[in-house]
Amino acid sequence: MPIKNEKKHNVPLDHPRYESLKYRHRIIEGMKKLVVAEAGLIAHGRGECFDYILGEATTKPSESAIKAASAALLLAKNPIISVNGNVAALIPEKIVKLSKVLNAPLEINLFYRKKGRVEAITELLLNAGAEKLLGTDESKMVEIDELSSNRRNVDPDGIKQSDVVMVPLEDGDRTESLKKIGKKVIAVDLNPISRTALWADITIVDNIIRVIPKMIEVAEELKNSDLKTKKSILKNFDNKENIKAILDLIIDYITQQKKDAFKSMEY
Repeated sequence: MPIKNEKKHNVPLDHPRYESLKYRHRIIEGMKKLVVAEAGLIAHGRGECFDYILGEATTKPSESAIKAASAALLLAKNPIISVNGNVAALIPEKIVKLSKVLNAPLEINLFYRKKGRVEAITELLLNAGAEKLLGTDESKMVEIDELSSNRRNVDPDGIKQSDVVMVPLEDGDRTESLKKIGKKVIAVDLNPISRTALWADITIVDNIIRVIPKMIEVAEELKNSDLKTKKSILKNFDNKENIKAILDLIIDYITQQKKDAFKSMEY
C-alpha cells in the first residue's frame, strides 16, 4: 500500500487518465498525512505538464541516462539517495527496493520542514520495507555552507560524506550547491531545462514512477557486470548531448501533435 490507510479513489479502470489520476490521488493523500508539502501538489502538476509533451513514455535518451545513473551509483564509494515527500508518497516500495539493490542508503531531506513531516515520511518508508533511514535525527544534522535553504541540513553519515547523490524531484539550488562541493549528482526531472537538469552530472528526464522500476531492473543486471563495463557506460555518457536529444524529441512530438490536431476528435 503506497500510503498507510490510503483511501481508494473513485477513478474507473477504463478512464483514459487512470494512471495519472491514481498517482495524483497518492500525492493528495500524502499531503493530508504530512508526507507531502502543500507546494508538492504544484510541483507534481508541473511535472505532469512536461510528461505530456514527452509523450508520457520513457524515451531512448532517458534509458541511456538511467543506465548511466545505475552504473554511477554502483561505482560510487558512498552513494546516497535523497528522498522528499513526493517521492515517498508516489513510490515508497520501489525507492526502498532500489536502495537495497544499489546498497545506497535513503536520506530524508526536505525544503519544507513542517513539524511532523520527517516522522510521517519515516513511518511511510519503514512500512514500505526500509531498514535504515538517514536524516531523521535533527540533533545529529550538519550544514552545507553553500546552501541557505532548509536542505542545507544533511546527515553526516549520508549526503555530507557521499560522493554520488541521487536527487529525484529536487530543487535546483541544492543540486548547484552539491556540485560546488565536489559531489556527483544524479537528477530525475521532467523539465529538461531546469537548473537541476542542467547542473546535474546525469539527468534522467522522465517520470519518477517509470524511472525507479526501470532503474531497479537495470541495476540488477549491471551488478553482475565487470568493473570495465560499468566504467565504459559512464565514460560514454554525455549529459549535455542527452538533454539536447530530449529537447529534439519534444520539438518533434509537438510538431507532430500540431499536424494531428483535432484528428482524434473527428467523427
